[in-house]
Amino acid sequence: MRRIDLHVHTTASDGTFTPAQVVELARDAGLSAIAITDHDTVSGYAEAAKRGAELGVEIVPGIEISTKYGGAVHVLGYYIDMESDGLHHILDWIVEDRDTRGRKMAELMAADGLPVNYDEMKARFGEVIGRPHFARLLVELGLAMDVQDAFDRYVEKGQKYYVGRTILPIERAIGLIIKAGGVPVLAHPALLSVEETALPMLLQRWQSEGLMGVEVYHPAQRSRG
Repeated sequence: MRRIDLHVHTTASDGTFTPAQVVELARDAGLSAIAITDHDTVSGYAEAAKRGAELGVEIVPGIEISTKYGGAVHVLGYYIDMESDGLHHILDWIVEDRDTRGRKMAELMAADGLPVNYDEMKARFGEVIGRPHFARLLVELGLAMDVQDAFDRYVEKGQKYYVGRTILPIERAIGLIIKAGGVPVLAHPALLSVEETALPMLLQRWQSEGLMGVEVYHPAQRSRG
């Protein structure tokens, strides 16, 4: 039986390893295929696909789009057309919005005397800066015990350095993935801010919008047995 992982992030978004390194780790772990599903960007796919061809690891073109339905909802898109004009138009807008938000967060921190420089963060972490990058930096500065602590006390919604984003509704993201020839799949449903009893109804609604699958195996799922 083939071993695969269809939810992999790289340094193109909030991952720890470069796309090439991720493929090498997948090969070493005995995986025959992985999907590169970085947050709101497809910029890591080309590097991963090149390394995958060299090592014999199948690389599925993918993405994880941040959306909302009340609270945050993430939608995975598999086998999307990387050259889709509609996809890139929206992704460029998302990245620009992320960039504006990240710069504001860095300015708030700098105003309080924290040694945070947004341009230096981009040079280190890449073009797509998210809250996990700020959290990692806060840990390095000794201001938080770990990433979760940094989120809880500094960058989670309601905390001093949190800045909101303009986020696509889930229906728009599903349609975008389908238009790009992809397969939309709901990511880690256990992390949704909804009652478990409401989830079947929501899934039916999103299925009517074109949702084609649900992520079943994810670390967060274990907490709900």
